[in-house]
Amino acid sequence: MIGLVVRNTGSSYLVKTLDNELVECRVKGNFRIKGIKSTNPVAVGDRVSFEVMADGTGWITQIEDRKNYIVRRPANLSKQLHVIAANVDQLLLVATINHPETSTVFIDRVLATAEAYQVPTTLIINKIDLYTEDEQEYLTALKQLYESIGYRVLCVSAKSGAGISEVKSSLLGKTSLLSGNSGVGKSSIINAVSPSIETRTGVISDVHNKGMHTTTFSEMFEVGADSFLIDTPGIKGFGTIDFQREEVGHYFPEIFRFSAECKFGNCTHIHEPGCAVRKALEDHFISESRYNSYLSILEDCDEGKYR
Repeated sequence: MIGLVVRNTGSSYLVKTLDNELVECRVKGNFRIKGIKSTNPVAVGDRVSFEVMADGTGWITQIEDRKNYIVRRPANLSKQLHVIAANVDQLLLVATINHPETSTVFIDRVLATAEAYQVPTTLIINKIDLYTEDEQEYLTALKQLYESIGYRVLCVSAKSGAGISEVKSSLLGKTSLLSGNSGVGKSSIINAVSPSIETRTGVISDVHNKGMHTTTFSEMFEVGADSFLIDTPGIKGFGTIDFQREEVGHYFPEIFRFSAECKFGNCTHIHEPGCAVRKALEDHFISESRYNSYLSILEDCDEGKYR
């Protein structure tokens, strides 16, 4: 039988058949995707072949070719990767200025990974109803920064409903992946765009100003005709993987544009003479925060460490 993986609990997968039936499936211990060392060989969004057993459960036997996928490096298995989702049309990255604060390094690491895997990304800044005047000014600056690079930025409040109509319209006819730190309000956004789903919402830890995990597995929800939203567990860190040092700049669109004018074709934009990227940095055409994020990924390439 053929089906679509709509939930991944870590130990099993829920697969929706062409007749909209749901079958709980597992994979055999030796099941691997050719060429990919992954902690989870099957991901939400995968189209799979499976065999149904006498007890009604199934064994996944094959994964159809993916049009794309997006990965991160898990904290406990730095040599392998974790496939977050497969066959997605866009990534919706949810961030917050505070309650909790999302670092620009985290944002840039996710954006660079999405660029590497050719997944278009929209940045959604949530909880705009909670910000002080200074935080609102920072929000405006952050929005201008990422829009100047070419990213779409939506400023929303899942609580008040501000901006949610734009999120809804962006979902139409697409399979979208929703991601972000714990506590930024992903579940609240899902509830706002599709109240019938009723995902659980969490609270923020006052002590650490960090989100508490409420989603413990990845799951796909239908939010309209041919419109699907994949919710993922909150991510505290985002380790990049499989990046070649000389290619990292390609995944920062503004760095890539200026790099064409560098004196040396293999310029790392750190110390070489005639570097157009560092000149653009000095002239404020490239932001310091983005350049620092670029350097942090280069450190990953050099040391193979998780960040």
